[in-house]
Amino acid sequence: MRNSLVNALLQVIDKPYFCMLCGDLGYNALEPLREHLGERFINAGIAEQNMISMAAGFCALGMRPWVYSISPFIYARAFEQIRNDICLHNLPVCFIGSGAGYGYGTSGPTHHALEDYGTMSSLQNMHVYTPSFKSDMPSLVKKIFEANAPSYIRLGRDETSSNTDMPEFQKYRKLCSGNQGVVLSIGGIAGMLIDICNSKHSLWCCGELPIAFKDIPQELLIEIQKARYFAVIEDHVSVGGLGEQFIKQLVEHEIPIKKFYHCYAKGYISGLYGSQEFYRKENGLDKDSLERLLNNA
Repeated sequence: MRNSLVNALLQVIDKPYFCMLCGDLGYNALEPLREHLGERFINAGIAEQNMISMAAGFCALGMRPWVYSISPFIYARAFEQIRNDICLHNLPVCFIGSGAGYGYGTSGPTHHALEDYGTMSSLQNMHVYTPSFKSDMPSLVKKIFEANAPSYIRLGRDETSSNTDMPEFQKYRKLCSGNQGVVLSIGGIAGMLIDICNSKHSLWCCGELPIAFKDIPQELLIEIQKARYFAVIEDHVSVGGLGEQFIKQLVEHEIPIKKFYHCYAKGYISGLYGSQEFYRKENGLDKDSLERLLNNA
């Protein structure tokens, strides 16, 4: 999805207030932006806390900074600066966190983003966006500029196995229809679930956090109440994640469900290093494990 986001941002190059900051990474992806933006592209070096404060300063002067780094180098390393310098002042800085969930594989836990959207969606004024497909990027970039608020993009990979056209980016999208149960997912992992759900399970994906009851489509609420089970699948820890946020809204508004399954990242079960696929399999988030769960739900 990274190259698709860069291509979408190249379409707003002519906005004189748009600028980009990166933390000495983004190679083989951000170069077109660097070439076109010139002095509006700043490599802040491996100094993420300073980079966030710089972005706040640019924003206070009327610029619209977009900040790029590996996800935990943003939401974890520079959390205080995001909270104090950006969110408390409601400054429209957009953070791009690369590497959703276990995306950086053998780079290990320091590079994994298992708590990112739970952490970021807890902040005042912050809008968290979780694209699922490469085609989401043009409408997402437009939406973020129009929102004029602090934003975080959880950038993973498009996991669809076909070139089927997907619905335009929204807070909630229905990807598959089925009558065995209802599955709600988030981000790139939704693409992998399309093959599993097919015409058997109803599949929805969530594109924006935090969860607000008023945003949940009535069609989804009706399906959840009628279905024999409801499952939330995410490559993020349980605490603060999609499952916890969504179930809270159902309970508070007395929406009944017959059976609930929550599949989420549990961390590092074996203590071994491996690929994204290795970690997902350990955590029951691989295709085979999820297919078995849903077919027996």
